[in-house]
Amino acid sequence: MELFQQNEKAQRDYKLVLAAREKGDQRAYADLMGYYRDSIYLMLLRMTHSPMDADDLTLETFGKAFSQLHTYSPKNTFSTWLFAIASNQGIDYIRRRHMDTVTLSSISVSSDGETYEFPLPSHEANPEEAMIGTQRGALIREVVEQLPLRYRKIVKLRYYEELSYEQLAKQMRMPLGTVKVQLLRARQLMAQIIQNHQHSL
Repeated sequence: MELFQQNEKAQRDYKLVLAAREKGDQRAYADLMGYYRDSIYLMLLRMTHSPMDADDLTLETFGKAFSQLHTYSPKNTFSTWLFAIASNQGIDYIRRRHMDTVTLSSISVSSDGETYEFPLPSHEANPEEAMIGTQRGALIREVVEQLPLRYRKIVKLRYYEELSYEQLAKQMRMPLGTVKVQLLRARQLMAQIIQNHQHSL
């Protein structure tokens, strides 16, 4: 694959992407997450105004990015590609919550001197969307019950009882990193169950 003219940081990222997607290098995944987690979180916090939701969306962003690494092309830097995924996650959150986005014409975040700007469209809720939201909530509860016990427990504690990651780690007697990985895996399983459900309709 032809490599475009990159700065040092972009070259570093691309080497990590190759190591992750071609060799399954877990350290490469961890390094990519470590380099961008804080910047992604800050952008999503500005979009959601909720530390807990921003934290969740940050984890979802990396989960989605890592599952789609095979689609990444070095025509753009990894950071630009990653921030675009995070922006879409934030916009989806805003649409689900029917938040007023008029005052948020754009979100810009600087990471190592780079600036990212993403327009945020405004969408108003209507009765049909509200009904879909209710149906989706019922579906999610059904999906949670289909998870293996260990994932079902951690999902319920996180989303039903709204425990923080630190509280989860203490209650489940797990390292904080393990808690985050299990939540990420639980989300991936839930997405797979939902996808299978939709295909069966």
